[in-house]
Parts: sequence; structure tokens; C-alpha cells
Amino acid sequence: MAGVDRQRLAELAQAQTLHKGRYYNLDRIPAHGWRDFLRWQRDTRGRFPPGQRFPVQAPDNALLQGPAPEPRLTWIGHSSFLFQYRQTSLLTDPVFSERASPLQWLGPKRHTPPALTVAELPPIDTVLISHNHYDHLDRASVDALHQRFGERITWYVPDGVAEWFKRRGLHNVVERRWWESAGHAAGEAFFVPAQHFSGRRHNDHNCSLWGGWVIDINGFRLYFAGDTGYGSCFAEIGRVFPDIDLALLPIGAYAPRWFMGPVHVDPAEAVQIHRDIGARRSVAMHWGTFVLTDEPMDEPPVALRDALARQGLAPSSFIVMQHGETFFARS
Repeated sequence: MAGVDRQRLAELAQAQTLHKGRYYNLDRIPAHGWRDFLRWQRDTRGRFPPGQRFPVQAPDNALLQGPAPEPRLTWIGHSSFLFQYRQTSLLTDPVFSERASPLQWLGPKRHTPPALTVAELPPIDTVLISHNHYDHLDRASVDALHQRFGERITWYVPDGVAEWFKRRGLHNVVERRWWESAGHAAGEAFFVPAQHFSGRRHNDHNCSLWGGWVIDINGFRLYFAGDTGYGSCFAEIGRVFPDIDLALLPIGAYAPRWFMGPVHVDPAEAVQIHRDIGARRSVAMHWGTFVLTDEPMDEPPVALRDALARQGLAPSSFIVMQHGETFFARS
């Protein structure tokens, strides 16, 4: 694994996008407000595609509870993964609830159950949070993890999100801005840009940051992109962090493009991110769990396969996992 370009990292960290208490993307993107949202709902008559429940492979609990001499990844669903390597056991954007919503009787419903429950998890020491949207930061899931593991978990969160955790009684929280890093027991975690937005209420739009994480663990480099549209930041991430071994990239929630394009990549753009960052292998996420946008739930993997073929890449370079499947990143 090649080293990080520390000089460029320091230069980038000086250029933050906070202005008058709100963050902005590195690239200029259209600002879609309520009028655009209502246009979208009018065009679709407020109807989403039907929900689909995808097969869930039963995880090998004995394997997951045992040692991880090689890096292994288990897809729980949506953007939630369990990554294990040696002494590190890590979750990304853990969401186990029935709805991606502040209310469990209203909002996007989960159609494919989580492949693991909190009770079935091995001991967790690290959680990466990309941003504060409800399908990525879930109160009930955070509470359940804290109840089971307490302060043994270190939560890595974007700037402006730590206070939310502290109000819930969680204090082992590391908060970072873009291009800033923090050490952990097996290496270092870097918060990097994405093209998206944040907010959980009507009055907190972009008051906290959003992004992805590059984390070096015992010589293995994992990139978790979070939620994002396509932008110039990915080529920069590839330059600063060469030799990304495994990237977790979103492929769903992209239609209609005129509305979703600035903040959610489609599968072809996800393939371009894979190329921009120079990942050895990528894994698809952010599909197959919730109905969030207009594309059918089973369309993203098909579109990803077609995009790989058009760009001359092997299907094995960017894989689609089954819910509950465990993938060994080195064999």
C-alpha cells in the first residue's frame, strides 16, 4: 500500500467550505428546493415503484464471530456493512430499523430485512458515519449499538454531527472535516469529500458536513463513499490515497436524473468513481433495501453490469453482493 500524499492533504484541508454556518459542495451544483420537489411529485403523481424483497443469505455467524486473518466484508443492507480484519471490526452507516425516517410508522419502508441484527453482531470497535440523513444515521440503531457495546465503539462522524451523539449520551466520538484524519488502533481514518447535502429537520440544511471515509487498517485501504453525486473530488481522492484496496460505492436512488443527478450517482457514474479513485475492487451499495426514488429496485445492478461492459471493465472489478453475503477481499 502506497503512502498518503501528506503535503497535498494538508493543502486541501485548508480549503473548507463552511460559510455563515452552512457547508457547500466543492463543485457548484443546482439548488433544488421545494418547488422542484413538488414538480417531481407532480410528474410521478406521488407514486414510487413497488417495493421488492431481495433474498437474504444467512451469514455464517461462527465465521463472523471468529478471527479475521484476511479482510472480509458482509453486506447488512443499504449502506450498512460489517468489515473485519485482524483486531478491527467496523460498521458503516448502521441502519437496522424498519423505516428510514424519524417516525417508525411513516417514511421509506424497509423491504429487505437487515442480514444481521445488533444482537447477532460480533464485538464492534469502529463505526463510520457519512452524514446525518435518516437512511444513514438512525437513532434506534445507534442507541441499540451503544446499549450493547457502550464506549468500546469509536464513532467517526462529520463535522457538526458529534453534538447529536453527545445528546444521546455517547462520548467516544471523533469529529472531522474534509481531508482531516484521526488515528485508530490499527491505522488511520481520513474524512474525504462527497457531493451531497445534510439535514434532519426543516431548519438545519447543510449545518453539518457530509462525506466519505478512507481508512487504513493493518496495511489495507478501505474507502466508504457514503452518499454522493459525481464530482471532481473523486479524482483528487485517488491522487491523495493511491492503492485503494476496496471501495464501497453507491449505485441506487438516482431517478429522475434532473432532480437526483447532483447528489446521487447512477451506476455509470459509480463506475467512473471506481476508475477515478483507482480502486482494485469496488462493491455496490445504496440499493435493494428502501424505495427512495423512481427507478425500480432491481434496476441498479443491471445498469451497473451494462456500464461495466460499456467501459470495458470486468464484472469482477465492481461486484454486487447478496444481502448477508460475506466477501473476502484478499484470497
